[in-house]
Amino acid sequence: MEFYIDTADLKEIKSAAELSILDGVTTNPTILSKQNLPPKEVMAEINEMVNGKVWYQVSSDTAQDMISEALEMVSVISRPVIKLPMGLEGLNACHALSKQGIETNMTLIFSVSQAILAAKAGSAYVSPYVGRVNDTGWSGYQLIKEIVSVYETQKFNTKVIGASLRGTHDIVEMAMLGARAVTMPYKIFAGLFHHPMTDIGRNQFNHDWKEYQEKLMSQSVEG
Repeated sequence: MEFYIDTADLKEIKSAAELSILDGVTTNPTILSKQNLPPKEVMAEINEMVNGKVWYQVSSDTAQDMISEALEMVSVISRPVIKLPMGLEGLNACHALSKQGIETNMTLIFSVSQAILAAKAGSAYVSPYVGRVNDTGWSGYQLIKEIVSVYETQKFNTKVIGASLRGTHDIVEMAMLGARAVTMPYKIFAGLFHHPMTDIGRNQFNHDWKEYQEKLMSQSVEG
């Protein structure tokens, strides 16, 4: 399973990139707008920090403009993945970019039919929005399950990347349901390492080791 953090915060990226398990960084226009720098400049900086894939989401409306915007960003990213919005224009741009050997991601996926169209267009990834689907009263987990099942049945190579994930339990569910990748906020990524029982156990081991060392030192002095 591929692990990505969804951020453009350079401090968060630096911290996460120190771990070899990170596969890259995903971004979107909202995230990039918080950096108060030109998007191309931010993407170039992220690319320098990440030994993996860097994802950029186009903000253009027409297929041709999406393609032009994507090619401009590809020039500053070593291993780019271009995020395209689901829809006719996005699918056309996806097909064109994929034919050029550029990895793409169809985002804003809310149905199995959309995921099928994305795979047919040659998208390398699809992003079902788990949390947002749950917000509507449907099941984001069920959507992931159904897309994964269809892809396996039809032998599509497109990978399902779980998006709009809101807790560490979502990451576990994505793994169990067969999603090939996940993207998450830095806070969730950091939370994967922690468990209260682990902290208790580590503190107990440290306490016991310290007592053992003090005992050895005491015996040495007495000797």
